[in-house]
Amino acid sequence: MSEVAFFADFWRPFLIIINFIYIITAIIVSISVIMDNRNPAKTISWIIILFLLPFIGLIIYFMVGQNYRKQKIFTRKGMEDFNRIQSLREKQLIEIKEDDFIEDENIRKKLHIIKLLLKNNKALLTRKNKTEILNNGSRIFGSIKSALKNAKDHIHIEFYIIEDDRIGNEIKDILIEKANEGVKVRLIYDDVGSWKLSGRFIDSLRRAGVEVNPFMPVKFPFLANRLNYRNHRKIIIIDGKTGFVGGINIADRYLYGDRKIKFWRDTHLKIEGEAVSSLQAVFLIDWHFVCGRLLDEYRYFPKTAIRKSNFVQIISSGPDSDWASIMQSFFSAITTAREYIYITVPYFIPNESILTALKTVSLSGTEVSIILPAKSDSWLAYYGTMSYVEELLEAGINVYTYQKGFVHSKLIMVDDIFSSVGTANMDIRSFDDNFEVNALIYDEDTTAMLKKHFLEDLRECKKISPEEYMKRPLSRKFFESVARLFSPLL
Repeated sequence: MSEVAFFADFWRPFLIIINFIYIITAIIVSISVIMDNRNPAKTISWIIILFLLPFIGLIIYFMVGQNYRKQKIFTRKGMEDFNRIQSLREKQLIEIKEDDFIEDENIRKKLHIIKLLLKNNKALLTRKNKTEILNNGSRIFGSIKSALKNAKDHIHIEFYIIEDDRIGNEIKDILIEKANEGVKVRLIYDDVGSWKLSGRFIDSLRRAGVEVNPFMPVKFPFLANRLNYRNHRKIIIIDGKTGFVGGINIADRYLYGDRKIKFWRDTHLKIEGEAVSSLQAVFLIDWHFVCGRLLDEYRYFPKTAIRKSNFVQIISSGPDSDWASIMQSFFSAITTAREYIYITVPYFIPNESILTALKTVSLSGTEVSIILPAKSDSWLAYYGTMSYVEELLEAGINVYTYQKGFVHSKLIMVDDIFSSVGTANMDIRSFDDNFEVNALIYDEDTTAMLKKHFLEDLRECKKISPEEYMKRPLSRKFFESVARLFSPLL
């Protein structure tokens, strides 16, 4: 007997035992996935992964596949809601029944969304606000830097991506300068999204007195169970009076593009007024989670001097929330639209509820137009997104691809009165896995401005023709189908 044959015979029983153990484990895990009663697409994708990628599939599942909203492991990230928010919510649920609480008849048509978010997210409706739409990196970062420099009491920043590049260092230098002036500066960054952030960058902030904390650092043993649940929020609060929320991260590509994509189209929202307190509450809950300290002094919730009436609700969503509140708000806005729905989004991988809602409302006669990227920073997300285009077109939905660069804005406009600006994409990850935050705005002027920008963006778009799209190569259809299969997991 040859030496190779001897070793083959020697190891064969062990391999049989290992394979048997894996098959039994994969079957048990598959049953667990099925019993979760999650999205069918996700369930099928995980079962395929478990059996097509032996051992690797099991490791991936334990890293990113477990359903934490179902298991309630995060459960408000270890704390109860602020008592003041709870009491205000209960009071507002009573007041909102009165006819004079919202006098504008157009806003009252969206009262169902307001009530929904009061109940599923404790999202207070604020009315004394001033909002400003900020388009693209230069204007967004210009406004952010100006506001940071004028801080007097505190600066709270929370971002998914912060990079050690030109704009990252400009922001860092301002934070250090303000900390040296006695302003209290606190910073949360996502440990996965900001994995390129250097220790030198963080140390320089801490030496100046800036409090810096990563969100769920990926270190053993946490790697095995929390890698998939990331903080995708982009929030800035200054003195409790000025807030920023939207799609942009702190990175040079949002200003200067990168080697692959020369121009990044993005949208951010500046808020002054009562809604800033709601943004503040989101940040402070996250701050308690990352470092265990609850900051609820009244200095963080000052009274506003704004008198302009502009109704805004700040909604957050994530594995810590009982309901997929952002997804539910999108669903409610879509299904009750009567005139039009305009959507701009970089990653469109919807669940069945949102997809069915869009197709149904379009077939009912409401205009639905969607801007998607012609170029993307992720080939999997791009092909996964494009896999939905055919059925959108069949339902009469207008689909456009942005040709100038990469569109990264996350916007919805409905019926000239409702709009949403925030961090959530229209995809399964944003609905279920990521910590997200959006501003819902019930205001004709703000919606008109967003609509104006949407129509301007259409000039840089190519409308997808149903006839041309059906003729795309078979290889392209195959890539789209494969990406669609795996996109719910990533």
